[in-house]
Amino acid sequence: MLCIGALSLTACDQGKDKAKTDTAKKPGVTASLTVSVVPVTIQSLPRLISASGTVTPWEEVPVGAETGGLTAVSVNAEEGQTVRQGQILVSLNDTMLRAQLRQQEASVASAKATLAEATAALGRSRELQAKGYLSQASLDTATARQQTALAQLASADASRNETFARLGQAAIRAPVSGLISRRSVTKGQIVSAGTELFRIVRDGRLELDAEIPETNLLAVQAGMPATVTSDQVGQTTGTVRIVTSEVNAQTRVGLARISLAPGSGFRSGMFARAQISAGVRPAPTIPTAAILYRQNQSGVFVVDANNHARFRRIDILSRNANQTAAEGLLAGERVVVEGAGFLGDNDAVRVVAAKR
Repeated sequence: MLCIGALSLTACDQGKDKAKTDTAKKPGVTASLTVSVVPVTIQSLPRLISASGTVTPWEEVPVGAETGGLTAVSVNAEEGQTVRQGQILVSLNDTMLRAQLRQQEASVASAKATLAEATAALGRSRELQAKGYLSQASLDTATARQQTALAQLASADASRNETFARLGQAAIRAPVSGLISRRSVTKGQIVSAGTELFRIVRDGRLELDAEIPETNLLAVQAGMPATVTSDQVGQTTGTVRIVTSEVNAQTRVGLARISLAPGSGFRSGMFARAQISAGVRPAPTIPTAAILYRQNQSGVFVVDANNHARFRRIDILSRNANQTAAEGLLAGERVVVEGAGFLGDNDAVRVVAAKR
């Protein structure tokens, strides 16, 4: 009987071990990972809109020659130089123009003398005609001579004024104050009328043509402050001057032109990034530490009522070291903070509240 009892106990123990082994082999029974969660809250945080683009002149003024066929005898400005309005940039050879001006001034003097003589003759003819000593035909001839002399004076005066104007154009002056960005004239060059000689960045003002996705474009308005950064120059401040009304049909981006602070050190053609302060607005807010990146897309793990974690993509509106405002979440939803990096989609979790 002792042997029979021992055999029975051994059989029971083996049955229990087998039951444990079968239970362990059942699929879907996994150990849960413990994570900390926080609820999504609605807070009013500063909204920062990121953009990037190329630095361009606010207004680039071309400087050309109004008169042609003259030689540049001196060039008084270089690229990168700041000039003031009215400053002489190029002096053209004006020797022939001055000679023409003297000749035309002599023609004006001669025409004035002829007019004076014709006017005096007309006066005498009128006196004689009034006394009956001169025919009407002779009076008409004297009148015509006086009118011809008057027209000749006007023509000579116009020619002189034209030469005087061309003489003034021989000194090419800066139409505006600013920074010379390009020079295309050299001493000794024969300058043709209309030839571009310089380009001036008006008042030295630069701006960033910031490309903004159409989803954020309506939130940007003129006058908003911005911080502009370049890897080569550093950081400066700026202000949105204008937001263009057109969106590129291929890229779906629009432009905000951001005026840069004077003396920023930026140069035309540089690449730069901007952070535009678009005010504050209520938005779903979560800890910044909860955000993960999967396939270059930002997102968080949201824990449902059955304590399963699911990855959800979000659009970041603004962020700092502690808090992030994002679209794609609802107030009260639980997001994973600690342990999110070890989760897979739809993993079962054990939930504890995150430390604040």
